[in-house]
Amino acid sequence: MLGTLEPKRLYQKIGRDIRQQIIDGDFPVGSRLPAERDIAEKMAVSRTIVREALIMLELEGLIEVRKGSGIHVISNGDVIAANDQTLENDVGPFELLQARQLIESNIAAFAATQVNKSNLQSMRAALELEQEELRSGLSSRGDEMFHIAVAEATQNSVLVSLTQELWRIRENSPMWKRLHDWIEKIDYLEDWVEDHKKVIEALASKNPEAARQAMWQHLENVKNTLLRVSDSAEDTFDRYLFDYSPAV
Repeated sequence: MLGTLEPKRLYQKIGRDIRQQIIDGDFPVGSRLPAERDIAEKMAVSRTIVREALIMLELEGLIEVRKGSGIHVISNGDVIAANDQTLENDVGPFELLQARQLIESNIAAFAATQVNKSNLQSMRAALELEQEELRSGLSSRGDEMFHIAVAEATQNSVLVSLTQELWRIRENSPMWKRLHDWIEKIDYLEDWVEDHKKVIEALASKNPEAARQAMWQHLENVKNTLLRVSDSAEDTFDRYLFDYSPAV
């Protein structure tokens, strides 16, 4: 069972520690957990880790995150709904974003040295699809198409497969889906379209460092936006996924 397995990831360890406090009665049913920032400071971890731990606990049915109201305990841990292997093997959404930021920024840099007109056309077609989907209010498949098109511009099938695998992990992640359940609006996607335009500009100019930085900053913006729009406390957060930007 999930409760007895040794945690594989830091967010699982933090989540298990909070779960034990709930079971021990430190946070009884009906009470509210401390704010994310306070939990992060007490446990000496980043808020991305705390956010992932809370998503895990919500999937287990222990807490409920209410927009503008905080994190409420709704079960004392007698029944953990999501104690299967799927959740145990899931990656945290911000852990995944960090991996994407490191890998895809370097893919973009290499793509700038290999890109051709056909690749740029594919990226622009993906961008048009994103904009069309935004107008219709649909979730954007153009986003995935864009990132894969950037990988295809490397002319390296292994890098394309690696990018596709990162998206497959996202699509199959219960934690990623729950994070998006916390989000009420999608207008922030317009900002990501603008980020994609900057990536295309850098690639079209065949500037590897500009392409690396544009992709790095795009995924940093994704992280910051997801933290902001899914925040139960609606406060600010301004920390890099890494302590510094190796893209600079």
